Amino acid sequence: MTAATPVPAPASVLGLAPVLPVAVLSDASDAVPLARALVAGGLPAIEVTLRTEAALDAIRAVAAEVPEAVVGAGTVLSPAGAEAAVRAGARFLVSPGWTDPLLEALRGTGLPFLPGVSTVSEVMALLERGVSDMKFFPAQAAGGTPYLRSLASPLPGARFCPTGGIGPGTAPSYLALPNVPCVGGSWMLPPATLARHDWPRITQLATRAARLGPGATAPA
Repeated sequence: MTAATPVPAPASVLGLAPVLPVAVLSDASDAVPLARALVAGGLPAIEVTLRTEAALDAIRAVAAEVPEAVVGAGTVLSPAGAEAAVRAGARFLVSPGWTDPLLEALRGTGLPFLPGVSTVSEVMALLERGVSDMKFFPAQAAGGTPYLRSLASPLPGARFCPTGGIGPGTAPSYLALPNVPCVGGSWMLPPATLARHDWPRITQLATRAARLGPGATAPA
């Protein structure tokens, strides 16, 4: 059996695939088969949120055993959280918001990162600090596609990964925007499917998600 080829370190999280799967894992043993299922479906990146005690072990396992995946840490809330994620093998970092100390820590890791924003002032402040790739959160509650569309002209330097309340029916409208290279979501990871360890089903859902993008239409 030929060993998998490691994916090169990304310069940006936003160019890996049209959809960034967001996983909340309570059992680290699920991480490797889940990552393999997502990669098989065309989604090489996986954001493992630091919301559970199993998260760091899950990141560590994927980093060690699934070289063709690009595993990252989400819900990074502090410099200590960023450092722990890096030690576990995370290759990108995502936060729902940002402060100057957190931003400094994210930048200091040398990894790609997505600090979260939901207002024009937050976007402008990040652009002033040399950050152009951002997470827009919570996307649907914060204004959705109309809001992001309105930012494209006055703030053309900002690029977003909207996350929060997005599903297969709304993802295409986000991905049609000029400032949205990818969206984040967990609809391809239904809790019941994860609980059954139905990895072929997750690969099927990931394949559908990987086909989304400009020109795609919402499922009937």
